[in-house]
Amino acid sequence: MCVRKTPPHQGGSSTVPTLETDLTPYATMLSFTRYVGRTGPKKASFVSGLRRARQTKSGFNPHGQLVKALKADIQFRTPGTHLAAVVQAVKPRWRPLYEASTAGAARYLETLGDLDKVWLAQTRDALAVIGGLPVKINPHLGLRYEGGRAEAVRLHFDETPPGDEAVVATLHLMAAHMDQILPHAEPVLVDVRRGAVFRADPATRPADIDRWLTGEAAAFAAMWSAAS
Repeated sequence: MCVRKTPPHQGGSSTVPTLETDLTPYATMLSFTRYVGRTGPKKASFVSGLRRARQTKSGFNPHGQLVKALKADIQFRTPGTHLAAVVQAVKPRWRPLYEASTAGAARYLETLGDLDKVWLAQTRDALAVIGGLPVKINPHLGLRYEGGRAEAVRLHFDETPPGDEAVVATLHLMAAHMDQILPHAEPVLVDVRRGAVFRADPATRPADIDRWLTGEAAAFAAMWSAAS
């Protein structure tokens, strides 16, 4: 089940502040997929860290300007121009991070083909409730191609590639809520540092993934409450 919380806007997603202002169990898609990729006690320590960050209202997304540059290169048909410029525009402390990411992001742009036949599309956030845990589903951008095909794209910025569990969970969560995110679009996960593109395996069984994620979400909520 999901509840739309925000109005549509171009190629991005907005926040769900009503859930982020208290200490009820809650996860973004990023934190939830990072969680499912961990094992054993690492899961509990990860959830405890998320809860502490909520309490202190800490956290900062350093990738915002990179996402804007990627969108600008798509919108203005300038493959890599804005990505190259943003490396010099960011604060020096973030420059190594951007240098490590922009080459792969430019390779991803190449996979889109002729940019004259690709357009940014509006996306919406969705709020899923999985095993009693609210999870915000928020792609970074939407794309439409000549001929009508569409994609909702989530970007992975971590130093390490996304694990199999994170890939499956991310693509499944977006697919299950695509009627709110970008109707009739295909979910896509992009490993930005390596320029690698992941799409859902048609051989997977959605019901099996649902059962797995429901159990993971219930355990997340229990660990969150135990950390109080």
